[in-house]
Amino acid sequence: MSLAIARLKQDLENKQVIKIIAGLSNFNVANVIKIVKAAEIAGGTYVDVASNPKLVKVLKSFTNLPICVSSIDTQELYNCLLAGADILEIGNFDAFYSKHIYFSISQIINLAKEVKSFSKNKPLCITIPHILSLSDQLYLVQQLQKLDINMIQTEGYTNKASIVPNISSYILQATNFSSSTLSASYILSKYTNIPVIASSNINSVSAPIALSYGASGIGICSSLQNLKLIHQQVDCINQLKSSISLYKTEMSTYHMQAFAKASLADL
Repeated sequence: MSLAIARLKQDLENKQVIKIIAGLSNFNVANVIKIVKAAEIAGGTYVDVASNPKLVKVLKSFTNLPICVSSIDTQELYNCLLAGADILEIGNFDAFYSKHIYFSISQIINLAKEVKSFSKNKPLCITIPHILSLSDQLYLVQQLQKLDINMIQTEGYTNKASIVPNISSYILQATNFSSSTLSASYILSKYTNIPVIASSNINSVSAPIALSYGASGIGICSSLQNLKLIHQQVDCINQLKSSISLYKTEMSTYHMQAFAKASLADL
């Protein structure tokens, strides 16, 4: 096991994974390299990139961060595995929604079985489509748990109907935009044992909420999209890390105080 994958396992156990998503349709090598370097500087856990073997080889030539590739094409995933990808993910479903192409529970399970057959013990993550009802999402994850899938990632969505007008509070805006992925993270982490990565419209405000809902980490993409300079991207990732660290510190203090009160009550 590489040191990077060992750190991924540790971050999953400590519920502090920060997954940097470069864009699953982003084949601009220079842009992806910039994001990977920002993730490396800021201390992200791993980077998710387009499933392209040439891109994987370029990234593996200069970074020690684990490289994850996402696709629903098993041949693409296999080729990226041969190119050195560290983590495989069945996902990128949102690219098909606009074409009215949707994946059923059985299709996703079959994809998971196929990738599992050649993944060579590499970590495997499955994105859970937000188009499924929460009960169907839960059923799917329970079936994936039987296959010993390592991680799942939640999807979210935002449409005009879900946007509450005239919200002046930045906190309310942030949680409103990420409400669907937060809800899924809560249900899936409560009733299954697979680590959950909360993604879609996650930022420094909603990240601690995702962790409090049981997620083992967060994935960010949109927060970085409008940032052109590396130092801006580094600052964005550091803000996320700080908000997560503050949350964990406050929770640790809370549990210590609760333990102290319980101990005094027993005297």
